[in-house]
Amino acid sequence: MNSSILGHIARFILLVLLQVLVLNHINFLGHINPYLYVLFILLYPINGNRSIFLLVSFLLGITIDMFSDSGGVHAAACITAAILRPVALKSSFGTSYDYQTVKFKSIDFGSMLVYMSLVVFLHHFILFFLEVFNISSIILILKKAFFSSIFTIILCVGFNIIFRKRN
Repeated sequence: MNSSILGHIARFILLVLLQVLVLNHINFLGHINPYLYVLFILLYPINGNRSIFLLVSFLLGITIDMFSDSGGVHAAACITAAILRPVALKSSFGTSYDYQTVKFKSIDFGSMLVYMSLVVFLHHFILFFLEVFNISSIILILKKAFFSSIFTIILCVGFNIIFRKRN
């Protein structure tokens, strides 16, 4: 097993443990919850095997669901984010993504922030929509998705800065 695969496994385990042991217990103002585990989907290599990526994204979500007793909403949100990630990558990086030249270690902060925002908000919207599952509560769903996304994006940017490998 090479170090890249071991790094992805370690990130998976670390993010799941951090989510279920610490972050699931944060509920600020009744509707702000950080979901840092989405960072795994955000930072998965672009040129990695797509089938394995979808499977691992589903496993990430279902693992969070098992610990949170949430009935599959995290798995659905993760798989949706993983499926639509190429759209977010193309929207954020344009031709760099088309030619597979995007390297998360070396991209500018603005593009990375747009990419993270798109994927995180999509994930959170699906998550809260399935959790509430009532279209008449769309304002509540959007409010929860928006504010939780802001909190999650701040955490993702912070973790990305702290754990970024130096060249």
